[in-house]
Amino acid sequence: MSKKILVTGGLGFIGSHTVVALQEKGYEVVIIDNLSNSSLEVLGGITKITRISPEFENLDLRDKQAVNHFFDKYPNIEGVIHFAASKAVGESVQNPLLYYENNLNTLVYLLQQLKEREAPKFIFSSSCTVYGQADELPITESAPVKKAESPYGNTKQIGEEIISDTCKVVPHLKAISLRYFNPIGAHPSANIGELPIGTPQNLVPFITQTAAGKRDELSVFGNDYPTPDGTCIRDYIHVMDLARAHVVALERLLDDEQTGNYEVFNLGTGKGNSVLEAIKAFEKVSGQKLPYSFVDRREGDIIVAYADTTKANDVLKWKAEYTIEDAMESAWKWQQKLEEKNNSEE
Repeated sequence: MSKKILVTGGLGFIGSHTVVALQEKGYEVVIIDNLSNSSLEVLGGITKITRISPEFENLDLRDKQAVNHFFDKYPNIEGVIHFAASKAVGESVQNPLLYYENNLNTLVYLLQQLKEREAPKFIFSSSCTVYGQADELPITESAPVKKAESPYGNTKQIGEEIISDTCKVVPHLKAISLRYFNPIGAHPSANIGELPIGTPQNLVPFITQTAAGKRDELSVFGNDYPTPDGTCIRDYIHVMDLARAHVVALERLLDDEQTGNYEVFNLGTGKGNSVLEAIKAFEKVSGQKLPYSFVDRREGDIIVAYADTTKANDVLKWKAEYTIEDAMESAWKWQQKLEEKNNSEE
């Protein structure tokens, strides 16, 4: 019998790629998504890649009764990978209550259900934002958690605390928080990828939309940072590497290999690239010259962040395999496919 795994936010960017990775390893996947920042079309993309259509429940995790009913309907869920959350830093500053409700209440309702079950396994989608501007680079898991720069970042910090506190008093709950650095790219088939609704909040969709002519030019926030070229430096990790890490972490829990019932891992490449280097990588693989201009720094942006991946490499036996060029190439292929689709619909 294949194990049944719940993926919340499974039609989102990282969630959809993780669903594919799980199905390819033989897991049976149930997706919960309320489609607030995703599209039902992604389900078709997943099915096209794996030839398996995952079960799908259109459900809002803020509805506690609906969450309870879900677990009554699916009593044999053996693991939960929790992606569902609002994730735009700027929006979180404008609307903090939405973020606290959506990112924290939903986590509490899931954990309340898992607490009642025999052997629940839980993986939390966390973020390197918990480190703020780290004192030392690369950033290890033992780096101090700094005061959050935004309500979004704060929900990740509080989320981790909620899980840690729960694990202390629920010994049978096994959990891992995965702190992502900067996920980019798309599935090589271009059947799924990053699908921002409205104005993108992340660099790469902005790059690909500019190259496709949907935007006049790319705005680069700040060129006066204390870095070699004056732009911010980030650790860009291919979403396929990230998806694979979720499967590896889940299997660590399912095989009872962890030390203690709560662990934390950084997921990145261990290498930092500046915004200008990211643009150059895109230009190289696409053959496109990208129009961009420098604008003022963006509030809340940290200067440099890249991961020390030693713990994930050694303990999970996982390592990022794709380069930034691979990621840019797949993101561009995905954008071109979206353009073809839009043009055929006009």
